[in-house]
Amino acid sequence: MTRSNANIAARHAIVGGGVAGLASAIALQHAGRQVTLIEPEIRPSGASWGNAGHIAVEQVDPLASPAMLSTAWQRLFFRGGALSLPGNAIRQWLPFGLRLMRAASPARFEQGRAVLSEMLGEAIPAWQRLLENAGAPDLMRVGGHLIVWESRASADAGRAAWSKADTGVARVRDADAADRERLRALVGEAAVDAVRIDGSGQIADPSRLLERLQATFLSAGGTVHRGRAEAVLPRAGGVELRVDGQQMLFETVTVTAGVASGALLRPLGHTVPIIAERGYHIQQPVSDRDWPADTPPIVFEDRATIVTRFESGLRAASFVEFSRPDAPPDPRKWQRLRDHAEALGLPIDAGAREWIGSRPTLPDYLPAIGASERVPGLYYAFGHQHLGLTLAATTGERVAAMILEGKRDPRLSLTRFEKGQAR
Repeated sequence: MTRSNANIAARHAIVGGGVAGLASAIALQHAGRQVTLIEPEIRPSGASWGNAGHIAVEQVDPLASPAMLSTAWQRLFFRGGALSLPGNAIRQWLPFGLRLMRAASPARFEQGRAVLSEMLGEAIPAWQRLLENAGAPDLMRVGGHLIVWESRASADAGRAAWSKADTGVARVRDADAADRERLRALVGEAAVDAVRIDGSGQIADPSRLLERLQATFLSAGGTVHRGRAEAVLPRAGGVELRVDGQQMLFETVTVTAGVASGALLRPLGHTVPIIAERGYHIQQPVSDRDWPADTPPIVFEDRATIVTRFESGLRAASFVEFSRPDAPPDPRKWQRLRDHAEALGLPIDAGAREWIGSRPTLPDYLPAIGASERVPGLYYAFGHQHLGLTLAATTGERVAAMILEGKRDPRLSLTRFEKGQAR
């Protein structure tokens, strides 16, 4: 049940009801603060729902890296890869790409890796605390995942790369006999070789996760206002939000609105070089006979595709498409996912449900979590790229500590994008 209270001021507002916004709202409400969550959708359908469900603590290296730049051309969509730079979105991805190239310098890459390593080390314990608070610890499994290669050459290259990679709190090892037997049963001879990543996690089902988190927030006394935030304005004694033309005054406002965060913060003078990094998935209900429920996520690295078994079905996800959030989807990408499913023998057919959504991505592939230096009482937490689900719980804890205790990490401030800054 959603409670809406449109005309009175509350202490704190969270703008954006995705998983990071919900985690932030719960953390503040749990600390005894009055919180209103501003979210237009009853069931959020963006990246918080459409992701692969993977708690990716092994992804310590920012994607803005020298290695990524040197191999980007090999990953382009027309070459069979996952990277897409649509011609009609050049005004979006070209300036973003130039910033990304600057952010991929060795020095900035190492700085970014240090930040991500710290945050990813907090991720699973933070999720465990959040889900215990929500009364649903079963929503996360910490069972690792598999990485599969389909040729000897790609397996040798992949193993070499993972043996050198910094995987933080996760560990890489050979797939064991049980893993290999499972892969043979699922994809036959397609899996030439595989490794297991120990220490990563998986959400049991994105829909149930979002429903459980919202219920936890409401049961703790939180309020959800169904509406779309249009502007943030400084006011004496607080921060004003304009939501569907209505004025709402709060002591603090935290913007966790994903790609839409830029439009709310730029009019206030903030530099927000965010882009919609769009992903695609297809999903179909399956039985345990087709794909056992305890199967960990499987990354088919040659295809840049991850396949995850949720309570609601089997999902295959891929693609890094730099575009506008409102651009029409590219049907070729869903078709390629179907082609992958057919080639691998996955129980996904032409009737699978299609989804497209935007990951909010900043050029250095680090999130923006900080306090506005222009508007007292205004905070933000967005730009988590592929790690939005992974970092949601620790982001919520950091937002609460930032607002209630003044704890801030200057490495994550938006000021790093302003002219004259070293970063």
